[in-house]
Amino acid sequence: MNSRTTLVLLSAVAALHLHGCNTKPMKENKMETTQETALATPARDVHSYSNPAEVAVKHLDLDIEVLFDQKIIRGKATYQLDRKKDTDKIILDSRNLKIRNVFDTTKKQDLAFSLGENQPTFGQPLEIQLNPDTKAITIEYETSPEAAALQWLSPQQTAGKVHPFLFTQSQAILARTWIPCQDSPGVRFTYNAKVKAPKEMLAVMSAENPQKKSADGVYTFKMDQPIPSYLMALSVGDLAFKPLSNRTGIYAEPVSLEAAAYEFAELDKMLVTAEKIYGKYRWGRYDLLLLPPSFPFGGMENPRITFVTPTILAGDRSLTSLVAHELAHSWSGNLVTNATWNDFWLNEGFTVYFERRIMEAMYGEEYSDMLKVLGHQDLHRTLEELGSDQPDTRLRLELEGRDPDEGLTDIAYEKGNYFLLNIENAVGRDKFDQFLNKYFNQFAFQTTTTESFVNFLNKELIKGDAELAKKINLEAWIYQPGIPAGAIPISSTRFEKAAQAATDWQKGKPAKEISTKDWSSHEWLHFLRQLPAKLTPEQMQELDKAFNFTNSGNSEILAAWLEIAVKNNYRPADKALENFLTHVGRRKFLIPLYKALLESPEGRERAQAIYKKARTNYHAVSTATIDELLAKK
Repeated sequence: MNSRTTLVLLSAVAALHLHGCNTKPMKENKMETTQETALATPARDVHSYSNPAEVAVKHLDLDIEVLFDQKIIRGKATYQLDRKKDTDKIILDSRNLKIRNVFDTTKKQDLAFSLGENQPTFGQPLEIQLNPDTKAITIEYETSPEAAALQWLSPQQTAGKVHPFLFTQSQAILARTWIPCQDSPGVRFTYNAKVKAPKEMLAVMSAENPQKKSADGVYTFKMDQPIPSYLMALSVGDLAFKPLSNRTGIYAEPVSLEAAAYEFAELDKMLVTAEKIYGKYRWGRYDLLLLPPSFPFGGMENPRITFVTPTILAGDRSLTSLVAHELAHSWSGNLVTNATWNDFWLNEGFTVYFERRIMEAMYGEEYSDMLKVLGHQDLHRTLEELGSDQPDTRLRLELEGRDPDEGLTDIAYEKGNYFLLNIENAVGRDKFDQFLNKYFNQFAFQTTTTESFVNFLNKELIKGDAELAKKINLEAWIYQPGIPAGAIPISSTRFEKAAQAATDWQKGKPAKEISTKDWSSHEWLHFLRQLPAKLTPEQMQELDKAFNFTNSGNSEILAAWLEIAVKNNYRPADKALENFLTHVGRRKFLIPLYKALLESPEGRERAQAIYKKARTNYHAVSTATIDELLAKK
């Protein structure tokens, strides 16, 4: 996303870096390419040590045991290899794994291996020497109790309070902390797995799943479609299953199952709606797993089983657009995957666009417009925080030497979506839908780069039309920071009424006289966002008394209110704030609340005290950010 005067189509494809085991992931070399070359050769991934351009993994047989008492996973990973070039080694990614042995699977012959220098974020390259005829390798290993992808929960951290719980979060480059792998989104492989768990627990993976507990605690899994490592997922706990249709269902702890089934009752309708827009769902079943509150994201689009946060259980199905988002990933992300984390917007921008198309088809244009405005507000908030001329506000990122999680901002999601909305506006929805259907079909079960997408867009949509190219303005949207001039406006008629209500209140209308009977969660959020930054104690008390914000059962509304409460030192919300921060691990909520606390010396002390209690309830994805925030003076 470097600044240019003309649009240059660059490829992320590069010659494989031949590095020793004491090096960091190397720089990405760029060269001009065609779309076909970009797909035929793995894109150079600056966040992986692996060498898939020479030898790539193509199938994994995983055989592991989950040991809750030690907080480790132990077992073996067997890879079938695709030997593309004449090489005597394969390089995998590994982070804090104990590698016990490596051998040629067919010959049962030990293979020499070495681990390179350990880097805090990237881990170590695992270099394995291959024989000329080695077609498969087996790695015996175990994880560390501190493996960043693995969240081990005590019984008290679960809904049922009886059994412990485990879930994984592999995105972006955490798969290497629980499986030695070529940990790049540009490398896809199929897998089978055998998992041994405690007998009283059920194991599920991003694969074909059991629906009942086994007597011996042993489960087998199969994933026939090739997926990247970041979509490897496992969860083990006291889980039950309830079908929602013949191809959808919900896994949850038994005490939460009925509430989850009610909240997600329209899941099959959502799936049918998505298929009508962008074609057949290609992954077999689509199930959800409701996780304990420590899950750091709203959802994770693991194939066949989306992991979701319990913070979307509002009791009125008002927050299910998050499920639409994860479902949309079954096309953008899972089916067509960004080749590197510099191309992350190709996953999330497309998914946000598709999510809102699903919601529009189900609930109408006015409903979808509200989601667009909320997202647009999030985008501008991020631009204000980062600075609109900051390089990380470009779509195509440059994250070399950095944790790819740094690219997980509203730029990828909302600027990506805004770009696609502007293309739709330029060419018309019908024509844009035809283009996207062709895109998903042509690149199905493959990876793509920003540059190969640009090639495809030029070839299939712009087709040499200079006026249309100027209108779409690829250069400014993808490779320049901020939002290009002339972007289409985003508005909502329903939000205009909520904003007017906020204005009327500021002008003296009593809060209790505001008509909110038919408001959705989205209108409440918009109302809260329209309030002035500084409110008096009396104003805070009036709002709280009229609308009971501090006791809201809706996590989106409560989080927004608590941020306002912190910034205005509204002490009646203190208990709710501490309870929220010690029980909810969703990063989206945690970061703004801790940032708000850190704006004052007294708040900093409160933040540190709460974090001391809460940290063990958070996933490493969340603690990494909050640790850094609290360390700053």
